[in-house]
Amino acid sequence: MRLLQKYLLNPPTKAAVFLGLVPGHAIVETTGRKTGMRRRTVVGVQEVGDQLWIVAEQGRHAGYVRNIEAHPEVRVRLRGRWRKGAGTVVPSDDADARLRAFGRKRHAQLVRMFGTTLVSLRIDLEST
Repeated sequence: MRLLQKYLLNPPTKAAVFLGLVPGHAIVETTGRKTGMRRRTVVGVQEVGDQLWIVAEQGRHAGYVRNIEAHPEVRVRLRGRWRKGAGTVVPSDDADARLRAFGRKRHAQLVRMFGTTLVSLRIDLEST
């Protein structure tokens, strides 16, 4: 499944999100905790003012989550534009309730189906 996602499903999805064609999704660019290289990941998001909320399927096991913990400064590609922000893992947040607040049942079903240890992340975006 992982190889199918990585090589078949992710490339066209990432391109569509990059162009701003997929509402409710963004590309989060983190700095690798070991290499210092930029890493880009497509995530489902909920916008609340100048904040983005993400529910990570694999919790703290996800590479982008560990990268945010090590280097909170991120860039986010949202609706075809890059914005800077700071990411924070929020383990006290109810990830299931957060998914319901997204208002996208199919997205929530997929995250729960493939997820192992859900955790919420908040990205505070810089004002434009």
